[in-house]
Amino acid sequence: MTKAADKKLIVGLDIGTSKVCALVGEVLPDGEVNVIGEGSSPSGGMDKGGVNDLESVVKSVQSAVYKAELMADCQISSVFLSLSGKHIRCQTEEGMVPISDKEVTQDDVDNVIHTAKSVKISDEHKVLHVIPQEFAIDYQEGIKNPVGLSGVRMEASVHLITCHNDMARNIVKAVERCDLKVDQLIFSGLAASYAVLTPDERELGVCVVDIGGGTMDIAVWTGGALRHAAVIPYAGNVVTSDIAYAFGTPLGDAEEIKVKYGCALSEMVSKDAKVDVPSVGGRPSRSLQSQTLAEVIEPRYSELLGLVNQKLIEVQEQLRNAGVKHQLAAGIVLTGGAAQMEGLVECAERVFSNQVRVGLPLDVTGLTEHVQSPHYATAVGLLHYGKDSQTFDDSDLEPKRSVSSIFTRISGWLKKEF
Repeated sequence: MTKAADKKLIVGLDIGTSKVCALVGEVLPDGEVNVIGEGSSPSGGMDKGGVNDLESVVKSVQSAVYKAELMADCQISSVFLSLSGKHIRCQTEEGMVPISDKEVTQDDVDNVIHTAKSVKISDEHKVLHVIPQEFAIDYQEGIKNPVGLSGVRMEASVHLITCHNDMARNIVKAVERCDLKVDQLIFSGLAASYAVLTPDERELGVCVVDIGGGTMDIAVWTGGALRHAAVIPYAGNVVTSDIAYAFGTPLGDAEEIKVKYGCALSEMVSKDAKVDVPSVGGRPSRSLQSQTLAEVIEPRYSELLGLVNQKLIEVQEQLRNAGVKHQLAAGIVLTGGAAQMEGLVECAERVFSNQVRVGLPLDVTGLTEHVQSPHYATAVGLLHYGKDSQTFDDSDLEPKRSVSSIFTRISGWLKKEF
């Protein structure tokens, strides 16, 4: 971790396809995360969650980390690192153990989780997270915290998230080249969930879609537990490419036009609105109708969200067949840099036939004017995750709020590989 006099600091590092973001958070005595440093830089050498140019990634990380160090006035030595990519897999497994002393102890809980996660996975993959969903003792099901309850035998249902060994190793290698240690690798969709969801939403049923430049990370929650994790290797960059090809403008300018003037629902755009489009090869720029731009953006966003909806229909069917609560009563939460498009909520509500909101990071103080944006959801989630998985001295922190206690327990059970 970072070393700064008498401060408990956590650093989240989110290396995306479009940008690298480093956040420094201080854990306050009441358990709040206070953001004291932020650094961002354009991302180089990354594509769809994977490293394709190690040196470029190293330079991008060094730039972002240096800016965060300057702002926080500290030296960063280790980070909680996000991971995405289509190699991410998930599966739900069951375990069962006899209860050793008629009353469930923490050792019994650890044993049943160990039993559930001891399944054979592909040699190319490794377990990234082991997340308990619920427990059953004898005939009582749906138990969230079994410690202290009486019974003869206990069962556990756990969700395993796995990643490809080499994909993980490459991104860790890039970070270590910057003289940084990786405290833990965290699936980006899980981190984003930590940042933007409320306990009520996780209980009622919700899907988080973190839309970045190269990937869309999906996390489905029902009954307070994570039920599915997936990555779709298409996202905001395909919209940028469409604009570039449709209007014959450089990719950099297409991205700027998308961010400044884009709308995901053409009917919301004024017929009189115009946008200046730069040309390539030194030709003069042209003026085009904003509605024409929206007519390029809308079908692509509808297609991207349609891929998510297709995945959700499959997941809900699997949950229904397994007898697990499958309704997404709290709807869809869109977050990530590409979720800030005007008209996107309305476009998404048509695709999903469900309520949709844009998720901003919750429960942070400090540099809120910087970080309360969908861009920072994953990075803020890494800070929350780091806070819950770090073991600070009990005298230093007051007891955590009950809403975070399940995450705190889960963090203790996550398998650490790095």
